[in-house]
Amino acid sequence: MKIGILGSGVVGQVLAKAFFAEGNEVTLGTRNILKDEVVKFKTTNPQIHIGTFEETASFADLIVLAVQGAAAEDVINLSGIQNFSNKIVIDATNPIAAAPPVNGVLKFFTSFDESLMEKIQRQIPEAKLVKAFNSVGNTQMYKPIYKEGKPSMFICGNDDAAKKTVTDILTSFGWETEDMGKAEAARAIEPLCMLWCIPGFLKNQWTHAFKLLKS
Repeated sequence: MKIGILGSGVVGQVLAKAFFAEGNEVTLGTRNILKDEVVKFKTTNPQIHIGTFEETASFADLIVLAVQGAAAEDVINLSGIQNFSNKIVIDATNPIAAAPPVNGVLKFFTSFDESLMEKIQRQIPEAKLVKAFNSVGNTQMYKPIYKEGKPSMFICGNDDAAKKTVTDILTSFGWETEDMGKAEAARAIEPLCMLWCIPGFLKNQWTHAFKLLKS
C-alpha cells in the first residue's frame, strides 16, 4: 500500500520505518520539509519519501495521523479535507493538554463525553477512522517483545472493513488486536494514554504495554 504518515515527530518516524519494513511505499508528511530532524531522517532513510501534509495525504491509500492532539484538526485542514475521502485513517492521537502532569497524571482537553477521535471523525466524515497506537510508547509500536506474549492493541471505529485492515496491520506489527466497537469507545481508549504514562512519570518506566486477559 501507499502509506502517508502525517507527523514527522518520533512517533511518525517510527511508524514510517515500520510500514516501510513491511513492504509499503511510505511518505512522511511534515509542515516544513527542511526541518533539521526531517533532513536527518531522510538522510538515514532515503527510501522513505518526504512531503508536505497535503502531498502526503493526496499520495496515500492509507493515512496515519501521528501528530500532537492539539494540532490534529489544523493538520487535517492543511492536508486537504478531500484527501481523506473514503480512505482508512489510523488515528494515533491523544488529546493531551498543554499543562504539566499532576502526580504523574496527564491532563486532557476533552471530556469523557467526547473523544478527540469523534471530533476528528466529524471533521472528515467520509474517512474511515480507526483508533490505534495511542496507548503505547513509540519504542514498542513495532514488533514488541514481552515474555508474557503479544500485548493488546485496543482499537475502535465505525467501519468494520477498515478495522479488519488495521487488525491485519497490527498482526504484522506483532500485536493482538482488541476491537472495542464504534468511535464512542475512543472515550475509553484515549485515557489509556494517561494510565500508560503514569509509570513513566513516576518511575521512569516507559517500555510496558497493556494485555487483555480472557478466561
